[in-house]
Amino acid sequence: MVTLLLDSTQLEVVLSVTEHALSFRKQNVVIERSQISRVQLTDDAWTWLRGVPDPGTYVPVAVAMGSWKSAGGRDFAIIRRRKPSVVIDLEGHPEFQRVILTTRNGLALIQALRLATGEEAHDVADLATATPPAAGTGRARKPKPTAAPA
Repeated sequence: MVTLLLDSTQLEVVLSVTEHALSFRKQNVVIERSQISRVQLTDDAWTWLRGVPDPGTYVPVAVAMGSWKSAGGRDFAIIRRRKPSVVIDLEGHPEFQRVILTTRNGLALIQALRLATGEEAHDVADLATATPPAAGTGRARKPKPTAAPA
């Protein structure tokens, strides 16, 4: 698993010797906190992978490590099997537009980043009920009658 170091100014993705070799990268990935636009948790990081390795290592459903080039830009990925992962969208980073990492500490990372901004978490269910649909846009369904026992 990848090691994440977070301080008040930056997030550093510390790579192991194996990760350095498979990702064809000599240095760790350093991201300024101001460049992080969104962080999401996912159970399947493979759905977020886009483009082709450039340079990188790819063994389907086993490992994806390195830089990935696509029409949308360059991403950095350290993905192992189908384990919990975190997807970090970036704005203004000189090298990458997205970082996809397999890590057990995704929730802790999101909480640590949220503490720094002072934003409060919102439950999706609360957001959905906060804005009722406009009149005439949705139909209420009547429950189907159940058959009476014989």
